Amino acid sequence: MKPRTLLLTALVMISATVHPRVSAQGIAKPRLQPDDIPRGTQMGEGTGRYVAPVPAKNALPTLWLIGDSTVRNGSKGDNGPDGQWGWGGPIAAYFDLEKINIVNRAMGGTSSRNFYTGEWWQNTRPLIRKGDFVMIQFGANDNGGAKGKGALPGVSGETGMNGDETVHTFGWYLGRYVEETRAAGATPVICSLTPRKSWTDDRRFKRGGGHAEWAEQVAKDTRTLFVPLNEIIGARYEWLGERKVDRLYVPSPKENLHTGWDGAVVNAECVIAGLKGLRDDPFARFYSKRARTIKAWKP
Repeated sequence: MKPRTLLLTALVMISATVHPRVSAQGIAKPRLQPDDIPRGTQMGEGTGRYVAPVPAKNALPTLWLIGDSTVRNGSKGDNGPDGQWGWGGPIAAYFDLEKINIVNRAMGGTSSRNFYTGEWWQNTRPLIRKGDFVMIQFGANDNGGAKGKGALPGVSGETGMNGDETVHTFGWYLGRYVEETRAAGATPVICSLTPRKSWTDDRRFKRGGGHAEWAEQVAKDTRTLFVPLNEIIGARYEWLGERKVDRLYVPSPKENLHTGWDGAVVNAECVIAGLKGLRDDPFARFYSKRARTIKAWKP
């Protein structure tokens, strides 16, 4: 049996008697392949340069995904079976595309700040309609402060300057996405960032702190739906163990952020588990058959 097949088999064999919290996220069968994802959810029509995807069916509500490379790797969102993938690619398979559009507008290298001030949010916001959803996940590129490309740390009203640009905190930018999404009549959903691969000496997977906590605080302060993705993935990886988790990332001794296809599938199913764990899951009527095997996350 091939190593990748062994990995997916191990992921399927999650038992509630072994780890009740993590067993809620099992890998759906049959195994998902990159070619199972409609390209239109990741890339608009055209060739060559990136063309932003748009809703496939105007009569349906749309789930817009905004974030960085952990949500979308590669401008075309198609990196084959061995390249980098964010969870915003495979997650399309867990929704019924006859009931809801999935549009992955995330872009690698972005932060909460430059996605908001740049073309990405400015070109997405006018397309958001009443009844839509916007899922927001940032943090991986938000370090560095005003002189970098990220936001200032925290959730306060503090500001700094980068030339003529007034730079705000991470929480401020998340709050703006929430406010402008609601102004369009849509529903915002905040996800905490995917954790970087890091283990403690006693083999615990590191998670929490910093941007994960700030995302949760913004969600509480604004009464926004919140998926504790950082914690869900961290718990899942901890159960799998270091050897299996290493194979979920793009092969590289220095890689601790970008997953390959299998890792993206694991993370996508963690997102679905988090959504199902919401008190009133607004996506319940939109899930595909594949999503039925994913149980709700319960902390």
